[in-house]
Amino acid sequence: MSLWCLMASPLFFSGDMGRLDEFTVNVLCNPELIEVNQDPLGQCGRVVPLADETFAMIKDLADGSKAVGLFNRGEFPTTVTAAWPALGLDGRYRARDLWRQQDVGLRQESLAAPVPRRGGAVYRLWRSE
Repeated sequence: MSLWCLMASPLFFSGDMGRLDEFTVNVLCNPELIEVNQDPLGQCGRVVPLADETFAMIKDLADGSKAVGLFNRGEFPTTVTAAWPALGLDGRYRARDLWRQQDVGLRQESLAAPVPRRGGAVYRLWRSE
């Protein structure tokens, strides 16, 4: 779901929504991730290779904010760190964890998160002066 939203892919589900558990409904219906997917700019996120088994994606959004995904392709949990220069950013940004739907404070120079094996984390960043 994280990758689909950052790539502005069509989102559809062909199963019976009434038979899904609460966790799966929350994955499919997260309004903050759907907002990233449906952003009026329609941009596909840019892939940024990081360490051996990790990468980031960054997507410009119509309101001037950025959506950033941190991904782990590996078999073991790891902390994924994306430095601002790799993402084409500088300065300070207010960050929000879109899966947890929680503000996580100001970030300067990089964004980092623990990411499970074959998992991802998605944040929205707003420039903070």
